[in-house]
Amino acid sequence: MVLSFRQSEILEIARAEGRVTVDQLSRKFAVTLQTIRRDLSDLADAGLMDRVHGGAVLRTGVANQGYEQRRRTNDAAKAAIGRACAAAIPNNCSIILNLGTTTEAVARELLRHTNITVFTNNMNVANTLMSNASCEVVLAGGSLRRSDGGLVGELTTQFFSQFKVDYAVIGCSSIDADGDLLDFDLAEVRVSKAIIAQSRQTFLVADQSKFLRNAPARLASLADIAGFYTDAPLPANLAAKCKDWGTEVHLT
Repeated sequence: MVLSFRQSEILEIARAEGRVTVDQLSRKFAVTLQTIRRDLSDLADAGLMDRVHGGAVLRTGVANQGYEQRRRTNDAAKAAIGRACAAAIPNNCSIILNLGTTTEAVARELLRHTNITVFTNNMNVANTLMSNASCEVVLAGGSLRRSDGGLVGELTTQFFSQFKVDYAVIGCSSIDADGDLLDFDLAEVRVSKAIIAQSRQTFLVADQSKFLRNAPARLASLADIAGFYTDAPLPANLAAKCKDWGTEVHLT
């Protein structure tokens, strides 16, 4: 399929924001709602997007989006989530930060924390926190995933099983309507489960685009999470479940 200029722009907006709406695009391009619906249908037919009520999202399936694409998606929202989560973490504590572009946003907000120890399997987190002289960084072993600087595998899982930390900050690829946290890589899922088991409190950091995606592997439930930092209200039924579970939801 040869994309028109407008369709190419629509894809770029979706990559930056996670989703697009018909109303938003109609105003931006000064065209009718029907014109935008045709564009989105063409992009869906080409396998580039999935139609959802009122708009469309980038297509996902059994494989995750590329790291650079994920890093650019909702970057302002991720920065706000990172600030809010880091503000809940005190000085003088131990923390695990796992893989994900939003956990990397948390790491950037920990640069002024003092007397903290951070365990991580994320090379990007380790490189960020190198400049904080009051932070001891302990890097996990494992198989290096060159696509995003992550360390995964059985060695990584065993590494985290040796520690008990005050806080863990984790991300995920998708959150479904039942409140299950989902991911694409089973090796990464095993690591995340070990991290949750070895932390006294676990915080989830995930922007609203994670509610619009699907992934095949379950790593945990929001019931297992002490605090969930996100940028949009949860669906009413899921918000009620979080209240029952004692999972605090923090909107940025």
